[in-house]
Amino acid sequence: MAPGAFVCFISLSVLGLVNLTPLVLLEEEYRFKEWMSEHNKVYEIEEYYHRLQIFTENKRNIDRHNAGNHSFTMGLNQFSDMTSEEFRKSVLLTEPQNCSATKGSHVSRNGPYPEFVDWRKRGNFVSPVKNQGHCGSCWTFSTTGCLESVTAIATGKLLLLSEQQLIDCAQDFNNHGCMGGLPSQAFEYIKYNNGLMTEDDYPYKGHDDTCHFKSTLAAAFVKDVVNITSYDENGMVDAVARLNPVSFGYQVTADFMHYKEGVYTSTRCKNTTDMVNHAVLAVGYGATENGMPYWIVKNSWGTAWGMEGYFLIERGKNMCGLAACSSYPLPLF
Repeated sequence: MAPGAFVCFISLSVLGLVNLTPLVLLEEEYRFKEWMSEHNKVYEIEEYYHRLQIFTENKRNIDRHNAGNHSFTMGLNQFSDMTSEEFRKSVLLTEPQNCSATKGSHVSRNGPYPEFVDWRKRGNFVSPVKNQGHCGSCWTFSTTGCLESVTAIATGKLLLLSEQQLIDCAQDFNNHGCMGGLPSQAFEYIKYNNGLMTEDDYPYKGHDDTCHFKSTLAAAFVKDVVNITSYDENGMVDAVARLNPVSFGYQVTADFMHYKEGVYTSTRCKNTTDMVNHAVLAVGYGATENGMPYWIVKNSWGTAWGMEGYFLIERGKNMCGLAACSSYPLPLF
């Protein structure tokens, strides 16, 4: 603390507004107000003090983590006024999705593979990071991101495809709009529905609505769905190295909420198919200077989160179940 700085604890329970634990430093409240301005947050008075407590606890957890010896750092972001339970209900699948593909249809070659792959650097093959908002629709963004890339690699044309169509129309394939779904099942829907519209023609609303798909406006098509055998992380490497980005699911736990940069690794998450609660897109892989292998992953929480919307996660250990259910589509023209 700088010389002359105030050391002032505010017991908000004295104000009769909310019983807060821990007590909040004046400088912590000032940082909260800065964060509110950065994220255009406005609260009523009681909600303000409730969110201040949550923010303070989150920031202290971030500071403790960053003071330790970890392969990734944490930082404040748009979720910093949420509890982990609120975060889970806001942006993750409401319930874990069981996504087993015991025997997949992807056929791997023997390599060798490049040490580093990033489809963003190979051409205009990866669409910009999008933001799912407060809807458990990550599965739709993983789906569109993968099909956008697969189509661009095959045709040279990068289209932005409609997540909202999947939210509204794919229920017959065991998907549930903002309540969750799986990319592999979404690819099946696109295959049998004969196409997916663009984002311009079927824009994102971030909530469940009625289906208004128009076949005449379908812009991208799926010939077949390729599932990679459960827990075959080498198969994922093969697909990403040789073919295209790959959709995958994994389990997000509270320590991922404030990821900022570096290679994410966790001892809290599970690694089985029945605990998957978030879907994303692997666009490449590599290793750190000290030899820690990682995946390069596109998320759907906007560019203010993580590494401009991306994160790295440890590769080769089925971290958080990331190899439990991965898939990609074959395009149809």
